[in-house]
Amino acid sequence: MLTQEANRRATEVGPGTPMGNLMRRYWHPIAASAELDDEPLRTKSVRLLGEDLTLFRTQRGGLGLVEKHCAHRRADLAYGIAEDDGLRCQYHGWKYSTTGQCIEAPFEDTMHPDGALKSTVKLTAYPVQELGGLIFAYLGPEPVPLVPRWSPLVAENAVRDIAISVLPCNWLQCQENSLDPVHVEWLHNHYGNYVRRLKAHENRQDNVGVRNVQNHRKIGFDLFEYGIIKRRVFAGFTEEDDDWKIGHPILFPNILLVGSEVSATLQFRVPVDDTHTLHISNYTFNARPGTQAPRQARVPYRHVPLYDERNRYIVDLTFNQDYSVWMSQGPIARRDLERLGESDKGVAMFRLLLEREMAAVARGEDPMNVFRDPETNECLEPPLEQTKFGHTERSARYFAAEAGVSSAVAEIEQTLGTWVTQAEPVRAR
Repeated sequence: MLTQEANRRATEVGPGTPMGNLMRRYWHPIAASAELDDEPLRTKSVRLLGEDLTLFRTQRGGLGLVEKHCAHRRADLAYGIAEDDGLRCQYHGWKYSTTGQCIEAPFEDTMHPDGALKSTVKLTAYPVQELGGLIFAYLGPEPVPLVPRWSPLVAENAVRDIAISVLPCNWLQCQENSLDPVHVEWLHNHYGNYVRRLKAHENRQDNVGVRNVQNHRKIGFDLFEYGIIKRRVFAGFTEEDDDWKIGHPILFPNILLVGSEVSATLQFRVPVDDTHTLHISNYTFNARPGTQAPRQARVPYRHVPLYDERNRYIVDLTFNQDYSVWMSQGPIARRDLERLGESDKGVAMFRLLLEREMAAVARGEDPMNVFRDPETNECLEPPLEQTKFGHTERSARYFAAEAGVSSAVAEIEQTLGTWVTQAEPVRAR
């Protein structure tokens, strides 16, 4: 349980708040790179950490992220004109560079050829960079740190797929789920099977395809250099199995990494504001040894629906089951009313880690996972299990299907090749 004040500290992300100050020390993904290519205006409205912004790509390919409104008469720049060297406001033609500097104010320039006005006009602008098919933004103070090069983002012989959702709830509800091993047994197994049976009955299907329910016997958590390692032992398994011996990492402050040498998924829980989260899953599928993955001219992306035709949560896919529970807790979960138990040790550890890192920022120090050394940052490789939930490493296709991967299916199939078979759960030994 957290007090109401402690809950506010952990969930409020606006400028000047303790969590807002912490989150501004990190790069956050704000869009798929291909989203701007698909936008006729080459612009996109973005809300990040409570700030309304406009993302744009110039005709020469440069990226800019500036405050939402033109400095002149406050027109929305998401409807502006992307030109070779900047973004021009559609209202009166004022143009801004990727740094936010006003470089043209047409009528004013005619009246004042010395450019006295435009030289004094500069929008708030933030650095943006592309990596792994995503566009990342940094809203914090200088000096600007490096974009973390997590191994799935920089894998070269691989194909990728990106899933995007905007969830009407606070980021912490999403991230705390990663520190909760036991929900897999109930939400994804028991409840998942319940939903599958109901769906099969509704569609008059005999083949339900339920999962083998795996019961937890032990859970554990360890701090490591990038965050927290989560471990578990299922009934019929031992501490020599990967789920305990290696575990899988929660990357501080808002990323979950799940995967193996076959495939890996980075889940980013990006705080849009206090009551909304941009959830981005970046799937990376590595080519089987001795082969070359197809070349992706662009990384495909999709927006994941949250509701069915009856306006009920979609709950027949694994990630959507998670989304439904996070959203059901309300815009900001009432942690002052919760009753924690033994299964919540990881959640408690994570909350203490947040407090520790907020205090570090308040002292003027870099928090965990702020990288400034290019050599160290070249390829960050957290540990990964080679088996997951008792499934063989050949089960990447199984998990891709459960996650709803669809937009790069042909490329994924070609890349994985003999890595995968029609996977079945490994039975308890």
